[in-house]
Amino acid sequence: MKSIIIKLSFLVPVLMGALLLPSCKKVFDVTTESTLAGEQTYRNVYDADAAVLGVYGKLLKLARPYVLLNELRADLMSPTANADLYLQQLSNQNVTVDNPYIDPAPFYEVILNCNDVMKNFDIMLAEKKMKQDEYNERYADVASVRTWVYLQLGIHFSKDTKGIIGIPYVTDPLATIQDVKDETKYRWLPFQQLLAELIKTMESLPTLEMYNSAASLMTTVDQYRTEKFFIMKKVLLGDLYLWNAAYDPSSYNKAATAYRQIISYYDDKGNDNTKKNYYKLIGAPDPASGNQLAVQYVRYRESDINALYDSNTEGWRSMFSRGKISYDQQFDWEWIWHMSFSSSFEPKNPFIDLFSNINGSYLVKPSQQAMDNWNSQTQYNGFPFDARGNFTYRTIAGQPVIMKYLYYYMDGKTFVPTINTNTRTGEWWLYRAASVWQHFGEAANRDGYPKLGYAIVNQGIKTTYTPPNASSNVTNIQQTFLPAPYDFDARSGDNPQFRAIYRDMAGLRGRASLPSRPLVGDSTIAVEDMLTDESALELAYEGQRWSDLLRVSIRRHDPTYIAARVGAKLRKDGAGNAAAAEAKLTAGEFYLPFKWK
Repeated sequence: MKSIIIKLSFLVPVLMGALLLPSCKKVFDVTTESTLAGEQTYRNVYDADAAVLGVYGKLLKLARPYVLLNELRADLMSPTANADLYLQQLSNQNVTVDNPYIDPAPFYEVILNCNDVMKNFDIMLAEKKMKQDEYNERYADVASVRTWVYLQLGIHFSKDTKGIIGIPYVTDPLATIQDVKDETKYRWLPFQQLLAELIKTMESLPTLEMYNSAASLMTTVDQYRTEKFFIMKKVLLGDLYLWNAAYDPSSYNKAATAYRQIISYYDDKGNDNTKKNYYKLIGAPDPASGNQLAVQYVRYRESDINALYDSNTEGWRSMFSRGKISYDQQFDWEWIWHMSFSSSFEPKNPFIDLFSNINGSYLVKPSQQAMDNWNSQTQYNGFPFDARGNFTYRTIAGQPVIMKYLYYYMDGKTFVPTINTNTRTGEWWLYRAASVWQHFGEAANRDGYPKLGYAIVNQGIKTTYTPPNASSNVTNIQQTFLPAPYDFDARSGDNPQFRAIYRDMAGLRGRASLPSRPLVGDSTIAVEDMLTDESALELAYEGQRWSDLLRVSIRRHDPTYIAARVGAKLRKDGAGNAAAAEAKLTAGEFYLPFKWK
Protein backbone atom coordinates (compact mmCIF):
# COMPACT_ATOMS: atom_id res chain seq x y z
CA MET A 1 0.00 0.00 0.00
CA LYS A 2 2.83 2.40 0.87
CA SER A 3 4.34 1.95 -2.58
CA ILE A 4 1.00 2.75 -4.27
CA ILE A 5 0.53 5.90 -2.24
CA ILE A 6 3.99 7.18 -3.05
CA LYS A 7 3.71 6.21 -6.69
CA LEU A 8 0.51 8.21 -7.13
CA SER A 9 1.96 11.09 -5.16
CA PHE A 10 4.75 11.51 -7.71
CA LEU A 11 2.22 12.98 -10.12
CA VAL A 12 0.37 15.25 -7.71
CA PRO A 13 3.25 17.58 -6.77
CA VAL A 14 4.43 17.90 -10.33
CA LEU A 15 0.96 19.17 -11.20
CA MET A 16 1.09 21.41 -8.13
CA GLY A 17 4.41 22.76 -9.31
CA ALA A 18 3.01 23.41 -12.75
CA LEU A 19 0.17 25.40 -11.20
CA LEU A 20 2.43 27.27 -8.81
CA LEU A 21 5.12 28.06 -11.33
CA PRO A 22 3.92 28.13 -14.95
CA SER A 23 6.55 28.20 -17.66
CA CYS A 24 7.40 31.71 -18.79
CA LYS A 25 10.31 33.94 -19.62
CA LYS A 26 10.16 35.88 -16.37
CA VAL A 27 11.62 34.20 -13.34
CA PHE A 28 8.80 35.00 -10.92
CA ASP A 29 5.78 35.48 -13.17
CA VAL A 30 3.25 33.96 -10.75
CA THR A 31 -0.33 34.91 -9.94
CA THR A 32 -2.50 34.60 -6.87
CA GLU A 33 -4.92 32.28 -8.67
CA SER A 34 -2.20 29.69 -9.22
CA THR A 35 -1.67 28.85 -5.52
CA LEU A 36 -3.44 25.78 -4.18
CA ALA A 37 -5.01 26.07 -0.75
CA GLY A 38 -2.86 24.50 1.96
CA GLU A 39 -5.79 22.67 3.51
CA GLN A 40 -6.32 20.82 0.22
CA THR A 41 -2.76 19.61 -0.18
CA TYR A 42 -1.13 19.40 3.28
CA ARG A 43 -3.43 17.19 5.34
CA ASN A 44 -1.12 14.42 6.60
CA VAL A 45 2.34 12.90 6.30
CA TYR A 46 1.49 11.30 2.94
CA ASP A 47 0.64 14.72 1.53
CA ALA A 48 3.96 15.90 2.95
CA ASP A 49 5.66 13.00 1.14
CA ALA A 50 3.92 14.07 -2.06
CA ALA A 51 5.25 17.59 -1.60
CA VAL A 52 8.81 16.31 -1.06
CA LEU A 53 8.67 14.18 -4.19
CA GLY A 54 7.22 17.14 -6.07
CA VAL A 55 10.31 19.14 -5.14
CA TYR A 56 12.51 16.37 -6.53
CA GLY A 57 10.36 16.22 -9.67
CA LYS A 58 11.21 19.87 -10.20
CA LEU A 59 14.86 19.25 -9.34
CA LEU A 60 15.13 16.58 -12.05
CA LYS A 61 14.52 19.31 -14.61
CA LEU A 62 17.89 20.80 -13.67
CA ALA A 63 19.81 17.70 -14.76
CA ARG A 64 20.52 19.01 -18.25
CA PRO A 65 21.65 22.55 -17.29
CA TYR A 66 23.62 21.15 -14.33
CA VAL A 67 25.75 18.91 -16.53
CA LEU A 68 26.16 21.46 -19.30
CA LEU A 69 27.10 24.38 -17.05
CA ASN A 70 29.54 22.33 -14.99
CA GLU A 71 31.15 20.38 -17.83
CA LEU A 72 30.82 22.24 -21.14
CA ARG A 73 32.11 25.46 -19.57
CA ALA A 74 35.20 23.60 -18.34
CA ASP A 75 37.90 21.60 -20.11
CA LEU A 76 36.55 18.06 -20.55
CA MET A 77 33.48 18.50 -22.76
CA SER A 78 33.13 20.06 -26.20
CA PRO A 79 30.22 20.81 -28.53
CA THR A 80 29.77 18.60 -31.59
CA ALA A 81 29.06 19.82 -35.10
CA ASN A 82 25.36 19.36 -34.25
CA ALA A 83 25.50 21.83 -31.37
CA ASP A 84 23.70 25.15 -31.72
CA LEU A 85 25.24 28.56 -31.27
CA TYR A 86 24.29 28.70 -27.60
CA LEU A 87 26.08 25.47 -26.67
CA GLN A 88 29.14 26.75 -28.51
CA GLN A 89 28.93 29.93 -26.44
CA LEU A 90 29.09 27.93 -23.20
CA SER A 91 32.24 26.19 -24.35
CA ASN A 92 33.83 29.34 -25.79
CA GLN A 93 33.17 31.58 -22.75
CA ASN A 94 31.30 34.18 -24.83
CA VAL A 95 27.76 33.66 -23.51
CA THR A 96 25.12 36.25 -24.42
CA VAL A 97 22.19 37.14 -22.16
CA ASP A 98 19.67 35.50 -24.52
CA ASN A 99 21.35 32.09 -24.21
CA PRO A 100 18.55 29.70 -23.11
CA TYR A 101 20.98 27.41 -21.26
CA ILE A 102 21.67 30.10 -18.64
CA ASP A 103 18.03 30.81 -17.84
CA PRO A 104 17.79 30.96 -14.01
CA ALA A 105 14.01 30.40 -14.06
CA PRO A 106 14.16 26.58 -13.66
CA PHE A 107 16.46 27.01 -10.66
CA TYR A 108 14.10 29.48 -9.03
CA GLU A 109 11.12 27.27 -9.77
CA VAL A 110 12.74 24.69 -7.50
CA ILE A 111 13.58 27.34 -4.89
CA LEU A 112 10.05 28.79 -4.79
CA ASN A 113 8.62 25.30 -4.59
CA CYS A 114 10.93 24.57 -1.65
CA ASN A 115 9.95 27.82 0.05
CA ASP A 116 6.26 27.01 -0.25
CA VAL A 117 6.70 23.45 1.02
CA MET A 118 8.83 24.56 3.99
CA LYS A 119 6.22 27.16 4.97
CA ASN A 120 3.44 24.59 4.85
CA PHE A 121 5.49 22.06 6.80
CA ASP A 122 5.77 24.66 9.57
CA ILE A 123 2.00 25.01 9.53
CA MET A 124 1.48 21.24 9.57
CA LEU A 125 3.74 20.87 12.59
CA ALA A 126 1.96 23.67 14.45
CA GLU A 127 -1.42 22.06 13.67
CA LYS A 128 -0.11 18.60 14.66
CA LYS A 129 -0.64 17.16 11.19
CA MET A 130 2.93 15.82 11.32
CA LYS A 131 4.94 14.42 14.18
CA GLN A 132 8.14 16.22 15.14
CA ASP A 133 10.43 13.51 13.71
CA GLU A 134 8.42 13.39 10.46
CA TYR A 135 8.72 17.16 10.18
CA ASN A 136 12.44 17.16 10.98
CA GLU A 137 13.35 14.75 8.19
CA ARG A 138 11.17 16.32 5.50
CA TYR A 139 11.84 19.95 6.33
CA ALA A 140 15.61 19.35 6.44
CA ASP A 141 15.48 17.49 3.13
CA VAL A 142 13.64 20.25 1.28
CA ALA A 143 15.79 22.98 2.85
CA SER A 144 18.90 21.09 1.72
CA VAL A 145 17.61 20.85 -1.84
CA ARG A 146 17.07 24.62 -1.83
CA THR A 147 20.59 25.11 -0.46
CA TRP A 148 22.09 22.89 -3.16
CA VAL A 149 20.29 24.84 -5.90
CA TYR A 150 21.51 28.12 -4.43
CA LEU A 151 25.07 26.80 -4.37
CA GLN A 152 24.80 26.03 -8.08
CA LEU A 153 23.49 29.52 -8.80
CA GLY A 154 26.33 31.05 -6.78
CA ILE A 155 28.95 29.03 -8.64
CA HIS A 156 27.75 30.11 -12.07
CA PHE A 157 26.09 33.53 -11.74
CA SER A 158 27.21 36.77 -10.20
CA LYS A 159 26.04 39.95 -11.88
CA ASP A 160 22.66 40.73 -13.40
CA THR A 161 22.15 42.78 -16.55
CA LYS A 162 21.72 45.94 -14.45
CA GLY A 163 25.15 45.45 -12.91
CA ILE A 164 24.00 44.24 -9.48
CA ILE A 165 26.60 41.95 -7.92
CA GLY A 166 25.37 38.59 -6.66
CA ILE A 167 22.19 36.56 -7.06
CA PRO A 168 18.70 37.05 -5.57
CA TYR A 169 18.39 35.16 -2.28
CA VAL A 170 14.72 34.42 -1.77
CA THR A 171 13.37 32.59 1.26
CA ASP A 172 9.68 33.53 0.98
CA PRO A 173 7.24 31.62 -1.25
CA LEU A 174 6.39 34.89 -3.10
CA ALA A 175 2.92 33.64 -3.84
CA THR A 176 1.50 36.90 -5.30
CA ILE A 177 2.49 39.32 -8.01
CA GLN A 178 2.81 42.04 -5.37
CA ASP A 179 5.45 39.95 -3.61
CA VAL A 180 7.42 39.73 -6.83
CA LYS A 181 7.39 43.49 -7.27
CA ASP A 182 8.53 44.08 -3.70
CA GLU A 183 12.31 43.70 -3.83
CA THR A 184 12.52 44.19 -0.07
CA LYS A 185 11.43 40.55 0.21
CA TYR A 186 14.75 39.27 -1.08
CA ARG A 187 18.42 40.28 -1.10
CA TRP A 188 21.18 40.20 -3.70
CA LEU A 189 24.07 38.23 -2.27
CA PRO A 190 27.58 37.89 -3.73
CA PHE A 191 29.08 34.42 -3.48
CA GLN A 192 30.93 34.82 -0.18
CA GLN A 193 27.84 36.17 1.59
CA LEU A 194 25.69 33.52 -0.06
CA LEU A 195 27.95 30.79 1.33
CA ALA A 196 27.60 32.24 4.81
CA GLU A 197 23.81 32.19 4.54
CA LEU A 198 23.74 28.65 3.18
CA ILE A 199 26.05 27.36 5.91
CA LYS A 200 23.89 29.05 8.55
CA THR A 201 20.81 27.37 7.08
CA MET A 202 22.41 23.91 7.05
CA GLU A 203 23.85 24.25 10.55
CA SER A 204 20.41 25.17 11.92
CA LEU A 205 18.49 22.26 10.36
CA PRO A 206 16.67 19.94 12.77
CA THR A 207 18.63 16.97 11.38
CA LEU A 208 21.49 16.23 9.02
CA GLU A 209 20.84 12.50 8.98
CA MET A 210 19.35 10.47 6.16
CA TYR A 211 15.72 9.42 6.28
CA ASN A 212 15.02 6.70 8.79
CA SER A 213 14.72 3.36 7.02
CA ALA A 214 11.15 3.07 8.33
CA ALA A 215 10.08 6.45 6.92
CA SER A 216 7.20 6.32 4.45
CA LEU A 217 9.42 7.91 1.78
CA MET A 218 11.79 4.93 1.92
CA THR A 219 10.08 2.72 -0.66
CA THR A 220 10.05 1.79 -4.35
CA VAL A 221 8.65 4.00 -7.09
CA ASP A 222 8.15 2.47 -10.54
CA GLN A 223 10.76 -0.20 -9.67
CA TYR A 224 13.25 2.44 -8.47
CA ARG A 225 14.36 2.55 -4.84
CA THR A 226 14.08 5.96 -3.26
CA GLU A 227 16.83 5.41 -0.66
CA LYS A 228 19.52 7.36 -2.54
CA PHE A 229 17.12 9.59 -4.44
CA PHE A 230 17.35 12.17 -1.66
CA ILE A 231 20.20 14.59 -1.12
CA MET A 232 22.94 13.63 1.35
CA LYS A 233 22.96 16.63 3.67
CA LYS A 234 26.41 16.10 5.21
CA VAL A 235 28.04 15.94 1.79
CA LEU A 236 26.39 19.23 0.88
CA LEU A 237 27.55 20.80 4.15
CA GLY A 238 31.07 19.53 3.47
CA ASP A 239 31.01 21.17 0.05
CA LEU A 240 29.82 24.47 1.50
CA TYR A 241 32.66 24.44 4.03
CA LEU A 242 35.15 23.52 1.30
CA TRP A 243 34.12 26.53 -0.78
CA ASN A 244 34.05 28.78 2.29
CA ALA A 245 37.59 27.76 3.26
CA ALA A 246 38.91 30.14 0.59
CA TYR A 247 37.67 32.93 2.89
CA ASP A 248 38.01 31.16 6.26
CA PRO A 249 40.72 28.44 6.39
CA SER A 250 39.24 26.94 9.56
CA SER A 251 36.50 25.61 7.31
CA TYR A 252 38.87 23.01 5.84
CA ASN A 253 38.66 20.99 9.05
CA LYS A 254 34.90 21.43 9.16
CA ALA A 255 34.63 20.19 5.57
CA ALA A 256 36.80 17.16 6.30
CA THR A 257 34.74 16.38 9.40
CA ALA A 258 31.51 16.41 7.40
CA TYR A 259 32.96 14.21 4.64
CA ARG A 260 34.44 11.79 7.16
CA GLN A 261 30.99 11.24 8.65
CA ILE A 262 29.90 9.95 5.24
CA ILE A 263 33.03 7.89 4.61
CA SER A 264 32.70 6.28 8.04
CA TYR A 265 28.92 5.91 8.06
CA TYR A 266 29.09 2.11 7.84
CA ASP A 267 32.21 1.66 9.99
CA ASP A 268 30.14 0.36 12.92
CA LYS A 269 27.24 -1.17 10.98
CA GLY A 270 26.71 -4.70 9.72
CA ASN A 271 29.35 -7.36 9.20
CA ASP A 272 32.97 -6.94 8.18
CA ASN A 273 32.07 -7.06 4.48
CA THR A 274 29.75 -4.08 4.93
CA LYS A 275 32.20 -2.10 7.06
CA LYS A 276 35.20 -2.48 4.77
CA ASN A 277 33.41 -1.98 1.45
CA TYR A 278 30.89 0.84 1.78
CA TYR A 279 32.38 4.10 0.44
CA LYS A 280 35.93 2.70 0.76
CA LEU A 281 37.32 2.81 -2.84
CA ILE A 282 38.03 -0.91 -2.79
CA GLY A 283 40.69 -2.00 -5.24
CA ALA A 284 41.64 -5.50 -4.11
CA PRO A 285 40.39 -7.84 -6.88
CA ASP A 286 38.08 -10.71 -6.21
CA PRO A 287 40.06 -13.81 -7.30
CA ALA A 288 36.95 -15.46 -8.68
CA SER A 289 35.45 -12.60 -10.69
CA GLY A 290 35.62 -8.96 -11.61
CA ASN A 291 32.81 -7.99 -9.33
CA GLN A 292 34.70 -5.06 -7.88
CA LEU A 293 34.29 -1.44 -8.87
CA ALA A 294 37.92 -1.29 -10.01
CA VAL A 295 39.92 -1.47 -13.22
CA GLN A 296 41.01 -5.09 -13.29
CA TYR A 297 41.72 -8.03 -15.54
CA VAL A 298 40.84 -11.69 -15.43
CA ARG A 299 43.15 -13.45 -12.98
CA TYR A 300 46.37 -14.75 -14.58
CA ARG A 301 45.56 -12.77 -17.76
CA GLU A 302 46.61 -9.36 -16.50
CA SER A 303 48.76 -8.79 -19.62
CA ASP A 304 45.90 -9.62 -22.00
CA ILE A 305 44.18 -6.45 -23.15
CA ASN A 306 41.07 -8.47 -23.98
CA ALA A 307 40.79 -9.72 -20.39
CA LEU A 308 39.70 -6.33 -18.99
CA TYR A 309 36.49 -6.65 -17.00
CA ASP A 310 33.95 -4.59 -18.91
CA SER A 311 30.27 -5.43 -18.46
CA ASN A 312 27.12 -4.30 -16.71
CA THR A 313 28.17 -6.22 -13.60
CA GLU A 314 31.98 -6.36 -13.74
CA GLY A 315 34.72 -3.79 -13.39
CA TRP A 316 34.95 -0.03 -12.89
CA ARG A 317 32.37 0.93 -15.46
CA SER A 318 29.71 -1.30 -13.89
CA MET A 319 29.07 1.42 -11.30
CA PHE A 320 27.25 3.22 -14.15
CA SER A 321 25.29 0.18 -15.28
CA ARG A 322 24.68 -2.07 -12.27
CA GLY A 323 21.51 -0.22 -11.34
CA LYS A 324 20.01 -1.25 -14.66
CA ILE A 325 20.14 -4.87 -13.55
CA SER A 326 19.38 -4.29 -9.89
CA TYR A 327 20.48 -1.93 -7.15
CA ASP A 328 22.86 -4.50 -5.77
CA GLN A 329 25.24 -4.24 -2.85
CA GLN A 330 28.20 -3.13 -4.93
CA PHE A 331 26.15 -0.36 -6.52
CA ASP A 332 25.49 0.84 -2.98
CA TRP A 333 29.19 0.67 -2.10
CA GLU A 334 29.81 3.57 -4.47
CA TRP A 335 26.67 5.64 -4.95
CA ILE A 336 25.61 8.25 -2.43
CA TRP A 337 23.17 10.39 -4.42
CA HIS A 338 21.61 9.60 -7.77
CA MET A 339 18.21 10.39 -9.23
CA SER A 340 16.30 8.18 -11.64
CA PHE A 341 14.43 9.09 -14.80
CA SER A 342 11.35 6.93 -15.10
CA SER A 343 9.55 5.99 -18.31
CA SER A 344 6.25 6.67 -16.53
CA PHE A 345 6.77 10.19 -15.18
CA GLU A 346 8.00 13.57 -16.27
CA PRO A 347 10.58 14.87 -16.82
CA LYS A 348 12.05 12.62 -19.47
CA ASN A 349 15.70 11.60 -19.50
CA PRO A 350 17.60 14.42 -21.30
CA PHE A 351 20.93 12.60 -21.56
CA ILE A 352 20.23 10.23 -24.44
CA ASP A 353 19.43 13.13 -26.73
CA LEU A 354 22.37 15.13 -25.41
CA PHE A 355 25.06 12.45 -25.70
CA SER A 356 23.98 9.64 -28.02
CA ASN A 357 24.62 9.52 -31.77
CA ILE A 358 22.12 6.67 -31.99
CA ASN A 359 18.54 8.01 -31.82
CA GLY A 360 19.91 11.10 -30.08
CA SER A 361 20.95 14.57 -31.21
CA TYR A 362 24.63 14.06 -30.19
CA LEU A 363 25.24 17.64 -29.09
CA VAL A 364 28.30 17.29 -26.86
CA LYS A 365 31.30 14.97 -26.73
CA PRO A 366 34.55 14.45 -24.81
CA SER A 367 37.07 17.16 -25.59
CA GLN A 368 40.37 16.23 -27.17
CA GLN A 369 41.99 17.42 -23.95
CA ALA A 370 39.95 14.90 -21.92
CA MET A 371 40.86 12.05 -24.25
CA ASP A 372 44.52 13.05 -24.13
CA ASN A 373 44.35 13.02 -20.31
CA TRP A 374 43.28 9.37 -20.28
CA ASN A 375 45.65 8.34 -23.05
CA SER A 376 48.67 9.85 -21.30
CA GLN A 377 48.45 7.36 -18.40
CA THR A 378 50.19 3.97 -18.14
CA GLN A 379 48.72 1.07 -16.18
CA TYR A 380 50.63 -1.33 -13.93
CA ASN A 381 50.64 -3.90 -16.73
CA GLY A 382 52.18 -1.42 -19.15
CA PHE A 383 49.08 -0.67 -21.22
CA PRO A 384 49.45 2.99 -22.30
CA PHE A 385 46.01 4.28 -21.38
CA ASP A 386 43.72 4.85 -18.43
CA ALA A 387 40.92 2.29 -18.78
CA ARG A 388 38.49 4.68 -17.10
CA GLY A 389 38.62 6.66 -20.32
CA ASN A 390 37.59 3.56 -22.30
CA PHE A 391 34.60 3.22 -20.00
CA THR A 392 33.71 6.93 -19.84
CA TYR A 393 33.49 7.31 -23.61
CA ARG A 394 33.34 4.95 -26.58
CA THR A 395 33.97 5.49 -30.26
CA ILE A 396 30.68 4.78 -32.06
CA ALA A 397 30.49 5.10 -35.84
CA GLY A 398 33.78 7.00 -35.74
CA GLN A 399 32.56 9.53 -33.17
CA PRO A 400 33.57 9.81 -29.47
CA VAL A 401 30.45 9.38 -27.35
CA ILE A 402 30.16 10.11 -23.62
CA MET A 403 28.86 6.85 -22.13
CA LYS A 404 28.38 7.29 -18.38
CA TYR A 405 24.72 8.17 -18.91
CA LEU A 406 24.04 5.71 -21.73
CA TYR A 407 24.73 2.24 -20.30
CA TYR A 408 21.06 1.87 -19.33
CA TYR A 409 20.08 2.72 -22.89
CA MET A 410 22.49 0.75 -25.06
CA ASP A 411 24.80 -2.21 -24.89
CA GLY A 412 28.27 -1.03 -23.93
CA LYS A 413 30.06 -3.01 -26.65
CA THR A 414 27.66 -3.49 -29.58
CA PHE A 415 26.06 -0.05 -29.00
CA VAL A 416 22.65 -1.46 -29.87
CA PRO A 417 19.86 0.14 -27.83
CA THR A 418 18.78 -2.49 -25.35
CA ILE A 419 15.36 -1.03 -24.60
CA ASN A 420 12.50 0.49 -26.54
CA THR A 421 13.80 3.88 -27.66
CA ASN A 422 10.62 5.50 -26.31
CA THR A 423 11.30 4.08 -22.84
CA ARG A 424 14.37 6.10 -22.01
CA THR A 425 15.10 5.33 -18.40
CA GLY A 426 18.38 6.34 -16.86
CA GLU A 427 20.14 8.10 -13.99
CA TRP A 428 21.37 11.53 -13.09
CA TRP A 429 24.70 10.78 -11.42
CA LEU A 430 25.28 13.29 -8.63
CA TYR A 431 27.56 12.05 -5.85
CA ARG A 432 29.54 8.91 -5.13
CA ALA A 433 32.33 7.65 -2.91
CA ALA A 434 35.06 8.89 -5.24
CA SER A 435 33.59 12.42 -5.11
CA VAL A 436 33.64 12.43 -1.31
CA TRP A 437 37.20 11.08 -1.07
CA GLN A 438 38.45 13.58 -3.65
CA HIS A 439 36.95 16.48 -1.72
CA PHE A 440 38.04 15.03 1.62
CA GLY A 441 41.60 14.79 0.26
CA GLU A 442 41.37 18.39 -0.91
CA ALA A 443 40.35 19.54 2.57
CA ALA A 444 42.94 17.38 4.38
CA ASN A 445 45.72 18.63 2.13
CA ARG A 446 44.88 22.27 2.80
CA ASP A 447 44.40 21.60 6.51
CA GLY A 448 48.06 20.64 6.83
CA TYR A 449 48.03 16.93 5.95
CA PRO A 450 49.34 16.63 2.38
CA LYS A 451 50.53 13.06 2.95
CA LEU A 452 46.95 11.97 3.56
CA GLY A 453 45.82 13.81 0.45
CA TYR A 454 48.60 12.05 -1.47
CA ALA A 455 47.45 8.67 -0.12
CA ILE A 456 43.87 9.31 -1.25
CA VAL A 457 44.78 10.32 -4.78
CA ASN A 458 47.34 7.54 -5.24
CA GLN A 459 47.51 4.09 -3.58
CA GLY A 460 45.50 4.45 -0.41
CA ILE A 461 46.33 4.58 3.27
CA LYS A 462 47.88 1.15 3.86
CA THR A 463 50.45 1.49 1.07
CA THR A 464 51.31 5.14 1.73
CA TYR A 465 51.73 4.63 5.47
CA THR A 466 53.85 1.49 5.18
CA PRO A 467 57.54 2.50 5.45
CA PRO A 468 60.05 0.95 3.02
CA ASN A 469 61.45 -2.34 4.29
CA ALA A 470 58.83 -2.48 7.05
CA SER A 471 58.68 -5.63 9.15
CA SER A 472 55.78 -8.06 8.99
CA ASN A 473 54.53 -6.73 12.30
CA VAL A 474 52.04 -4.01 11.34
CA THR A 475 51.13 -2.94 14.86
CA ASN A 476 52.63 0.52 14.46
CA ILE A 477 52.35 1.10 10.72
CA GLN A 478 49.63 1.24 8.03
CA GLN A 479 47.71 3.89 9.96
CA THR A 480 47.83 7.66 9.96
CA PHE A 481 48.20 8.40 13.71
CA LEU A 482 46.49 11.75 13.04
CA PRO A 483 43.77 13.58 14.98
CA ALA A 484 40.14 13.20 13.93
CA PRO A 485 38.83 13.42 11.27
CA TYR A 486 42.11 12.25 9.73
CA ASP A 487 42.62 9.14 11.88
CA PHE A 488 42.56 6.05 9.65
CA ASP A 489 43.54 2.50 10.48
CA ALA A 490 44.35 0.41 7.39
CA ARG A 491 46.31 -2.40 9.03
CA SER A 492 46.29 -5.85 7.48
CA GLY A 493 48.76 -8.33 8.93
CA ASP A 494 49.10 -11.73 10.54
CA ASN A 495 51.92 -11.24 13.02
CA PRO A 496 49.84 -10.46 15.10
CA GLN A 497 46.62 -10.53 13.11
CA PHE A 498 45.01 -7.21 12.19
CA ARG A 499 42.05 -6.66 9.86
CA ALA A 500 41.26 -2.94 10.03
CA ILE A 501 38.29 -1.44 8.22
CA TYR A 502 40.31 0.67 5.74
CA ARG A 503 42.71 -2.11 4.77
CA ASP A 504 41.44 -2.44 1.18
CA MET A 505 41.05 1.29 0.46
CA ALA A 506 43.11 1.49 -2.73
CA GLY A 507 43.18 5.21 -3.51
CA LEU A 508 41.81 6.78 -6.67
CA ARG A 509 44.71 5.74 -8.89
CA GLY A 510 45.20 2.38 -7.19
CA ARG A 511 41.59 1.46 -7.89
CA ALA A 512 42.18 2.43 -11.52
CA SER A 513 45.26 0.15 -11.78
CA LEU A 514 47.56 3.15 -12.19
CA PRO A 515 50.86 3.78 -10.36
CA SER A 516 51.35 6.75 -8.06
CA ARG A 517 52.34 10.10 -9.42
CA PRO A 518 55.68 11.46 -8.17
CA LEU A 519 55.56 14.28 -5.64
CA VAL A 520 57.45 17.28 -6.98
CA GLY A 521 57.86 20.72 -5.43
CA ASP A 522 55.68 22.22 -2.71
CA SER A 523 53.74 19.27 -1.37
CA THR A 524 50.46 21.12 -0.67
CA ILE A 525 50.29 22.67 -4.14
CA ALA A 526 51.50 19.46 -5.81
CA VAL A 527 48.92 17.31 -4.04
CA GLU A 528 46.16 19.80 -4.85
CA ASP A 529 47.18 19.66 -8.52
CA MET A 530 47.12 15.85 -8.35
CA LEU A 531 43.64 15.82 -6.87
CA THR A 532 42.30 18.19 -9.50
CA ASP A 533 43.96 16.25 -12.32
CA GLU A 534 42.66 12.96 -10.95
CA SER A 535 39.16 14.38 -10.72
CA ALA A 536 39.29 14.86 -14.50
CA LEU A 537 40.10 11.17 -14.98
CA GLU A 538 37.70 9.77 -12.39
CA LEU A 539 34.71 12.11 -12.29
CA ALA A 540 34.44 13.47 -15.84
CA TYR A 541 30.90 14.49 -16.88
CA GLU A 542 29.42 14.00 -13.41
CA GLY A 543 28.99 17.75 -12.87
CA GLN A 544 32.12 18.35 -10.80
CA ARG A 545 34.65 19.86 -13.20
CA TRP A 546 33.89 23.60 -13.39
CA SER A 547 33.41 23.65 -9.62
CA ASP A 548 36.74 21.93 -8.96
CA LEU A 549 38.68 24.32 -11.20
CA LEU A 550 36.91 27.44 -9.98
CA ARG A 551 37.30 26.54 -6.31
CA VAL A 552 41.07 26.11 -6.66
CA SER A 553 41.34 29.34 -8.66
CA ILE A 554 39.49 31.30 -5.96
CA ARG A 555 41.52 29.65 -3.19
CA ARG A 556 44.84 30.47 -4.86
CA HIS A 557 43.77 33.92 -6.02
CA ASP A 558 44.95 32.68 -9.39
CA PRO A 559 42.42 32.86 -12.24
CA THR A 560 44.98 31.45 -14.64
CA TYR A 561 44.41 28.03 -13.02
CA ILE A 562 41.04 27.66 -14.69
CA ALA A 563 41.87 29.89 -17.65
CA ALA A 564 44.84 27.80 -18.80
CA ARG A 565 42.87 24.56 -18.78
CA VAL A 566 39.91 25.97 -20.68
CA GLY A 567 42.27 27.68 -23.12
CA ALA A 568 44.10 24.40 -23.74
CA LYS A 569 40.81 22.66 -24.50
CA LEU A 570 39.76 25.30 -26.99
CA ARG A 571 43.11 25.25 -28.76
CA LYS A 572 43.02 21.48 -29.16
CA ASP A 573 39.45 21.74 -30.41
CA GLY A 574 40.56 24.29 -32.99
CA ALA A 575 38.33 27.03 -31.60
CA GLY A 576 39.26 30.41 -33.03
CA ASN A 577 38.67 32.35 -29.83
CA ALA A 578 40.89 30.33 -27.47
CA ALA A 579 43.09 33.33 -26.66
CA ALA A 580 40.12 35.60 -26.02
CA ALA A 581 38.43 33.03 -23.76
CA GLU A 582 41.61 32.49 -21.79
CA ALA A 583 42.13 36.25 -21.40
CA LYS A 584 38.55 36.67 -20.18
CA LEU A 585 38.94 34.01 -17.51
CA THR A 586 42.38 35.32 -16.56
CA ALA A 587 40.70 38.67 -15.86
CA GLY A 588 38.48 36.85 -13.34
CA GLU A 589 35.33 36.94 -15.47
CA PHE A 590 34.12 33.51 -14.35
CA TYR A 591 30.42 34.19 -14.09
CA LEU A 592 27.46 34.04 -16.42
CA PRO A 593 25.17 37.03 -16.90
CA PHE A 594 22.11 36.79 -14.67
CA LYS A 595 19.09 37.87 -16.70
CA TRP A 596 16.62 39.10 -14.10
CA LYS A 597 12.95 39.89 -14.71
